[in-house]
Amino acid sequence: MICETTKKGTECFFMSKSGCSYNGGTCLEVIEKCEGCEKIMEIKGKKYCLLAPQPDLKWNLGDCNLATHIKREVKKEQVINALKASKRKAAGK
Repeated sequence: MICETTKKGTECFFMSKSGCSYNGGTCLEVIEKCEGCEKIMEIKGKKYCLLAPQPDLKWNLGDCNLATHIKREVKKEQVINALKASKRKAAGK
């Protein structure tokens, strides 16, 4: 449904016929760690996240999984086939 409280005119999955169903009935402003993210929108001089109504909860356990301004490193582990490794060792290679 379309938000009628904080982010008026935007699509919000917390909006219901009886109003905002999120805890407290409104979205909270972004925190300092969110600065630079593409998912921030500014309404009446205040910045809000398009996807998270309470952005500080997304940062509690580390980096926000929705943040676009964070570069994540993907660690690639080399998988060793135990059978091939034992054959190589037996062959003396």
